[in-house]
Amino acid sequence: MGTDARRMPLIMVAGIREDQVGTTAEAVRAQDAAGTALVQHDLREIEQGVVRRRVRHGDDERVTVLELAHGCVSCTLREDFLPLLRGLCSAPDVERIVVQLDPALEPEAICWALQHVVVDGRTLDDDVEISAVITVVDLPSWLADAGSEDELAERGLAGSPDDDRTLAQVAVGQVEFADAVVLAGSAEDRWNQVRTEAVISRLTPSAPRVHLDALDVPALLAGVPELARRGQIDWPHGPLLRGQPPLDTEAGVAVVLFEERRPFHPQRLHEAMDVLLDGVVRTRGRAWVASQPDVALWLESAGGGLRVGHAGPWLAALDRDQWADIPAERQVRASLNWDDYYGDRMQELVVIAHEADPRDITRALRSAVLTDDEIAAGREEWATYEDPFGEWHTDPCEPTGADSPADAARDSGTY
Repeated sequence: MGTDARRMPLIMVAGIREDQVGTTAEAVRAQDAAGTALVQHDLREIEQGVVRRRVRHGDDERVTVLELAHGCVSCTLREDFLPLLRGLCSAPDVERIVVQLDPALEPEAICWALQHVVVDGRTLDDDVEISAVITVVDLPSWLADAGSEDELAERGLAGSPDDDRTLAQVAVGQVEFADAVVLAGSAEDRWNQVRTEAVISRLTPSAPRVHLDALDVPALLAGVPELARRGQIDWPHGPLLRGQPPLDTEAGVAVVLFEERRPFHPQRLHEAMDVLLDGVVRTRGRAWVASQPDVALWLESAGGGLRVGHAGPWLAALDRDQWADIPAERQVRASLNWDDYYGDRMQELVVIAHEADPRDITRALRSAVLTDDEIAAGREEWATYEDPFGEWHTDPCEPTGADSPADAARDSGTY
């Protein structure tokens, strides 16, 4: 890095439509063209082991064709992207970096790599700081994409041959992680635009929004609130209502907050999960099932796909001396909600519905918790329940490919 050893400001631009993302990234670069390096990795041919890297700095633009032994996003990050960023951080004529993400990439996974993947003995967060994540939303198509069941491969956007992520997962994840949102194009009607913006307001409520046609980059970045995430990774036991989204219903878009102390019956929960896949944009939260009383489950859906994974032990299942390794914030939250019988075990699910009836969602989840008779039967009986949830569960119930870096970290309890 430079002589002042400051961390290099980095702005990330994400979105499904490459042309719109490119226009936005160029507008950000233009604010300080001489001191800004724009980095882009084109992953359209990654399944053939080919990635095209573009670096634009000042009047110089270089396109390099990378041939990877194993074509995947992880290899691109580890073998080229992260070392490239480290080199740019030490360049005396680079004052800022703008990263134009490929449509297949979720900014959360890239930020996870910056913070956890070691390059030359240290991670990149020693060198860079995320100034903002900007996501570009295509108004005509984004809401349909956010509720889609299509896999990325069906749209030609897969990041590797075994990439089974859905379009909805990426579209929703890009917006949810944004510090600022750029709207592009024109919705087919005013109703669709209002509904799209209502969903965005509930995914990332504090992010300022502007239309691409009226993009004022300095004003947009100045509108990013002080407490914006700026690359901060969510963890399974953190707040679920980040940014305090509006809880009222707007244009049919509603936030459902389901809280319950009793455990779920595993089989009934599995049967009830269909209600989270139809007419729902996003579900996130913690659950506990009677057959697994010691571990919290992390439940996450986007559009027509849902995954459930282990989120580590409940504090009530740990000895007090093991609490020393638990983040203080989680200990405080658990203490505030502690129950003499259940401890910190509870259901906390946040559902953003754009077509489903919130009452149907609540009713289905409520029907999955244990009855009075089942509670009275006790844990020995609960342990005999058929349990469809393993280390990592997906709906539809099919084998999946590799998890993203953030998924792997969450599943292993890294953060």
